[in-house]
Amino acid sequence: MFTKIRTMLGRHKTARIPSLDSGDRVYAIGDIHGRIDLFNSLIEAIEQDDGARGHANTTVILLGDLIDRGPDSAAVVARAKEWAKSRQLEFIKGNHEEMLIASMSNPDVLRSFLKFGGRETIMSYGIDETFIDEAQPDELQKRMIETIPHDDIEFLDSFTKLIRNGDYLFVHAGIRPQTPLDHQLGRDCRWIREPFLSHNGDFGAFVIHGHTIAEEPQVRSNRIGIDTGAFVFGTLTAIGIEGTERWFIQAREDEAGAIATFAAAA
Repeated sequence: MFTKIRTMLGRHKTARIPSLDSGDRVYAIGDIHGRIDLFNSLIEAIEQDDGARGHANTTVILLGDLIDRGPDSAAVVARAKEWAKSRQLEFIKGNHEEMLIASMSNPDVLRSFLKFGGRETIMSYGIDETFIDEAQPDELQKRMIETIPHDDIEFLDSFTKLIRNGDYLFVHAGIRPQTPLDHQLGRDCRWIREPFLSHNGDFGAFVIHGHTIAEEPQVRSNRIGIDTGAFVFGTLTAIGIEGTERWFIQAREDEAGAIATFAAAA
């Protein structure tokens, strides 16, 4: 069931409104961060919304950071793989996927990974909290390799750095201004904040991204940020796009822990 939310999408303030390729419909989902409850609710809402809008070539893009911080990263990865069997899904690699993969072999990355939400991911795969706290890096790496399914690591490592459709560019963190889209570095795509966030000029495409948390979607003349802090504020956001139309769908947790979905048309 859908009700309107206060945040309404602004129009791109240029002479030309950005558009997807003809016949396409895209739903992009922001940073899930281990919130399987919100992810499941948003999946159901997207499937209902897509069915109500009629036929289109529909693709769902996950903008990265499926894992870390929240309690159920392993379940989110499993659900994403399951959903991809019945729905056309594409996946963009976030900085947290990058850290998990690198932490399997690099002790320095592992130490950072544990501080920035990786501890919760490792625990979600059944590795004991006490062992994580007491083990040496090489011991923990060995246990991670033994415990985390290799298929999951390969899946996360297969994610791409960006996706282009029509006038839109989908990326995890953002891109470097005044750099051709074909020359964007993977590290920038997964980690950048400035000078991306404050740039008011043309990126060469209208950018849809996550990575930088805000309580509501951040609508700008050249980009829209949809990381609404699933693990902080209890809100997971998707944006739907078809032609020149855009709309939000959100799964939100209230103070009592109940989850409801909300939609707003532009």
